[in-house]
Amino acid sequence: MASLASHSAPCPTSDAVATERRRGRAATINPSGRFETHQRVDLDDGWGILDDLPPFRTAIVHEKPRTLIARNDSPDIAFERSINPYRGCEHGCVYCFARPSHAYLGLSPGLDFESRLFVKDGAAEALRRELSAPGYQPKVLAIGTNTDPYQPIEREHRVLRRILEVLFETGHPVAIVTKSALVLRDLDLLAPMAEKGLVKVALSVTTLDRELARAMEPRATTPSRRLEAIEKLSHAGVPTAVMVAPVIPGVTDHEIETILARAHAHGAREAGYILLRLPLETRDLFANWLLEHFPGKYHKVLALLRSTREGKLYDSAWGRRMTGTGPYAWMIGRRFEMASERLGFGKTKIRLRTDLFKPPERGERQLSLF
Repeated sequence: MASLASHSAPCPTSDAVATERRRGRAATINPSGRFETHQRVDLDDGWGILDDLPPFRTAIVHEKPRTLIARNDSPDIAFERSINPYRGCEHGCVYCFARPSHAYLGLSPGLDFESRLFVKDGAAEALRRELSAPGYQPKVLAIGTNTDPYQPIEREHRVLRRILEVLFETGHPVAIVTKSALVLRDLDLLAPMAEKGLVKVALSVTTLDRELARAMEPRATTPSRRLEAIEKLSHAGVPTAVMVAPVIPGVTDHEIETILARAHAHGAREAGYILLRLPLETRDLFANWLLEHFPGKYHKVLALLRSTREGKLYDSAWGRRMTGTGPYAWMIGRRFEMASERLGFGKTKIRLRTDLFKPPERGERQLSLF
């Protein structure tokens, strides 16, 4: 798949995985990763072998990270440090820009990404070590910028819960992005952190259409429950934002104003948006999903996307990748800005505090000679 990024035409394929095998999943295909030397496809040879293949059930791999905090210097990203408790995401959002990262694990960015998940055991201990390092200077940690920290497996594995306990204990600021109402489980930590100016939470709402949401992001919390989560977080004093993301031209862009209005009515006071991003394998995954669910809109949606990416389906250039360019992208941006201003979003921007940080005691301290 070396040519994946070299041309602009998506590659719809007839190699769709049987519906029964992928029930409850968004991706329709499971192509081999771009680093694999061989491409594997399911081929019906007439002996009925495909009928006996198992469904894509969630499988967990445990890994122990040596470090947890990732750093970036991208000029169009508002954070410098982030944490990802999991690799892969059971929410299965078909448009997820993090899907191509599964190729680094020798797995498919398709169905593997939503069913073969990696849990970072000992993440809280690794974080404690990093925070206790000599000279560590606190900056806001962003959680949920890659895969969702509150995806379903968090109920059992509680990796994020333990991370939050460390941040609560040390007075470290954190910003969380999620599509899950499971965030309400941690109000006992988030509410007192919010009183000190140490946390904000953003709920991502792609659409208010429950059926569309089920098709695009099948295991994420329903849109109505995300709005309820915004309301409960806000009532508990937690600064709450809404992310209209991604905006999909021809599919969800007509909902921008409605999503903002509903989120504001439920207590969100900050808002942002991101235009659909389709890097690497995500492009073909989305094209195949679109062909299955919206065949009549297939060419229109891709044409609109190209109009926002200078004729391509993706542009990775800083400053353009989040919002696109051209008249259609400009219109989306202006609609978002005008609705936000009319509703009162962004009048006050919460800045989290870093002056309350107290490093944890180091696990192994040198004994005094005297």
